[in-house]
Amino acid sequence: MRLLLGLMWILHWLPLPLLGRIGKGVGSVLFLWMRDRRRIALTNLKLCLPEKSDDERRQIALLHFQGYARSVLERSVLWWASPERLRRLIQIEPSVPTALAAERPTIFLCPHFVCLEVAGVAITMAGPACSIYSRQRSKVFDEALRKGRLRFTPDASNLMDRNAGIKPIIRAMRNGRPFLMLPDMDFGPRESVFVDFFGVPAATLTAPARLTAATDGQVIPVLTSFLPDYQGWKVRFYPAWDNYPGTDMDEATRRMNAFIEERVRENPAEYFWTHKRFKTRPQGRPSVYD
Repeated sequence: MRLLLGLMWILHWLPLPLLGRIGKGVGSVLFLWMRDRRRIALTNLKLCLPEKSDDERRQIALLHFQGYARSVLERSVLWWASPERLRRLIQIEPSVPTALAAERPTIFLCPHFVCLEVAGVAITMAGPACSIYSRQRSKVFDEALRKGRLRFTPDASNLMDRNAGIKPIIRAMRNGRPFLMLPDMDFGPRESVFVDFFGVPAATLTAPARLTAATDGQVIPVLTSFLPDYQGWKVRFYPAWDNYPGTDMDEATRRMNAFIEERVRENPAEYFWTHKRFKTRPQGRPSVYD
């Protein structure tokens, strides 16, 4: 792992167009080699985009593997490049809403697109923020991950263990630190409800709605994507959601999934298709991945 991290550190010196093309090539190889992950991606695409042909879905899956591999290699730039270089490479639309986030407790809602790490960099370069993470098996990589994500907000309390529960998040939000939240993965039935995602029942966390209600806060979505021609990344902030979450947590969760669906249709290749989004099934329904 130390050797791999050393290689990543070396890679961050490369021009981004060269690093991106290397990542694309690695992704093409992984698409052929990682058959299980390819099957998961194609299954998700068939469920979510049935109007596409098999060839179209296979092309989207290939582009996803290429984009994901790019994002892993380009993480070296996010972790070690100078702030000046990062500001040149990250295009923010319209700007990081730090003033708006200071007015009330805020969730920056960041769905799982492959460049999502860029959102954290853009936000923390503009001001303090907190997030959660899952502890890694490798202590060496765990330390590197923590340092990378805490690079511009070095207070260790800004990166909370996923198993710590909701209270530290509420406390941080009430103390003026926006919470960068990744809401769209299947963490099992606990604290989730089944809400349609592209018409398929998906175990979906109600935490964004519950946290917003508990703190009298607001949700500001943020989306990330590659800029054309390997020129960097775009981070787009959307207006804060009006009247969210309301009184119905299930309906608020449906609203969130509908928003993510719209963004996926705009940029399907960069969504995280290799995750088993429909792993948890309603009682009595068979697995879609067997």
